Amino acid sequence: MNENLVPELNNEEMNTSNNSEQNNEVAKEIVQPENATVNQQITPTSELAEETPEEKTEENQPEKEAEATITLPETKDGIVEAMEKLVEQNDVPQRADVDALKQAFYKLKSAENNARKEQFVADGGNVEDYVAEQDPQEEHFKDLLNKIKDKRAKALEAEEKIKADNLAKKLQIIDSIKALTESSDDFNKLFKEFKDLQQKWNEIKLVPASEANNLWKSYQIYSEKFYDLVKINNEFRDYDFKKNMELKTQICESVEKLLEESDVVSAFYQLQNFHQQWREIGPVDREHREEVWERFKTASTEINKRYQAHFETLKEQEDTNLAEKTAICETLKAIDYSLLTSFKEWDEKSKEIIALQAKWKTIGFVPRKVNTQIFEEYRALCDKFFEKKAEFFKSLKDGMEANLEKKKALLEKAISLKDSTDWGKTTDEMIAIQREWKTIGAVPRKFSDAIWKEFVAACDYFFEQKKAANSSQKENEVNNLAKKKELIEKIKAIDVTSDAKQASDDLYAAIEEWRQIGFVPFKEKDKIYKEYQTALDEQFDKLKIDRSERKLQNFKSNIDDIAGSDKSQNKLYKEREKLIYQFNKIKSELQTYENNIGFLSVSKNSGGLLKDMNNKIEHLKDELDLITKKIETIETSINEPNQ
Repeated sequence: MNENLVPELNNEEMNTSNNSEQNNEVAKEIVQPENATVNQQITPTSELAEETPEEKTEENQPEKEAEATITLPETKDGIVEAMEKLVEQNDVPQRADVDALKQAFYKLKSAENNARKEQFVADGGNVEDYVAEQDPQEEHFKDLLNKIKDKRAKALEAEEKIKADNLAKKLQIIDSIKALTESSDDFNKLFKEFKDLQQKWNEIKLVPASEANNLWKSYQIYSEKFYDLVKINNEFRDYDFKKNMELKTQICESVEKLLEESDVVSAFYQLQNFHQQWREIGPVDREHREEVWERFKTASTEINKRYQAHFETLKEQEDTNLAEKTAICETLKAIDYSLLTSFKEWDEKSKEIIALQAKWKTIGFVPRKVNTQIFEEYRALCDKFFEKKAEFFKSLKDGMEANLEKKKALLEKAISLKDSTDWGKTTDEMIAIQREWKTIGAVPRKFSDAIWKEFVAACDYFFEQKKAANSSQKENEVNNLAKKKELIEKIKAIDVTSDAKQASDDLYAAIEEWRQIGFVPFKEKDKIYKEYQTALDEQFDKLKIDRSERKLQNFKSNIDDIAGSDKSQNKLYKEREKLIYQFNKIKSELQTYENNIGFLSVSKNSGGLLKDMNNKIEHLKDELDLITKKIETIETSINEPNQ
């Protein structure tokens, strides 16, 4: 522009130009691109997108970056009350707060419904017959949500209208500034009009985000062009640059301090305010433009990087959470219901499922796009498990009544036996009853504890009485051991040389006395019997008494031991069966020898063989006689009453 277009200022005009109102307004000028020149053309937004930290504004951030600030109540009433407060407030509630309350409300509602369903099934109801109750709170809660939705829609509509109006106003301001750059009117008039336009520009805030950068750059270019074209005197320009430099330096220091902020999200949102302030400050001198711009840009870029890294970390954590929740779902899918065939197995598996549910609650958020999907899958798998469990319990309900009758019968039998003193037989019966009890399935829960306690009490009473009796018996066994030791010494002292018949009578009397003495401690049994048998054999050998007789006496002693032990009847019957088997076997063998001896008696050369066979036959007859006496001894013991 020709120098003649710039009017000269006289002293009075200079004083007017330097008044405080103009000096204050100079400091409010909007920032321009630091490297812009007078002849610079308007640069398209796409070319400057990578150069300006202002591009990362709050308006351009994804919705998920907003975090809930409200404290979640623990009850549905509290949640409804909190939502009512959000509806009543003048401002539009944050979406994150509304979503948090909504999720919390339906989580509690779902938990209440599941609890009622489980109680319905536990009370004997069929899970297919369960109908969820109407929740009056839910209708009120939905009405509150619709009110907030309407409020948000109206606010957005009003905001969009304001932005459109503001865009038109700012475009008009740019056109007005452009017209000032082409005007040759009085400088003071042009300058005042320019400052008025700056003030109007600063007062207009919201514009459409898609137009913000281009609008701002156009405004900056024409603002700087105005300064260059009208050639404001150096005093005003230098003062303006100095004040702008001070303000921008302060902003740089504040932004750099944000790098120390531990809350990166808060730092990011504070940065947006500093960006807005930067835009409202005019240019600085060319010498410092690039330096202060790089300082501000560097700090802004670092905060933006930290902010982005924060959400990348959150995304990684969400992916980890998704993997953990997916693993829980896979565990639920892998349940083999065919293996759950008893109360115990269902109970153990239920504890596992409850533990998985508790773990699920400790896992944080997953990516929003799969949040609903993974939760619905998890909830369906849990519902399937508890429905299967309810079906199992329902199928066993009829069987429980039959089991109860069986256990009542066993209880009555246990009560009838608890006072018995036939320790061996009753012990076998009690153990059999307990084993049978274990084979019977579950009974209705309301009878389970009572019948079990009665049954255990009856069994415990019997075994405690048996234990007390056995304690007394052990004392008797010790006394019996002493008696048997004395008897052994008595047997050894019998004089068999002077009177054989008297000695024999004394020995048989000692044998009878031995039988009359009761049991000895089990660990001493074999040892004392061996000493007793050795003493008898020595005396019998001296008296030359038949060995069959000795065997019979030994057998009678053994039978006496068996008869006094637990399970005596079974042992005696088994011993008798064994002897009968031996008897039949020997009898058959004897028959064979007797048949063969007839053939040998007609042979001329069978004298020696015939003699051996006759001896064998006599031996077999003696064996049969001994076995017969043993059988008679057993039958006598069986028929005698228990000691």
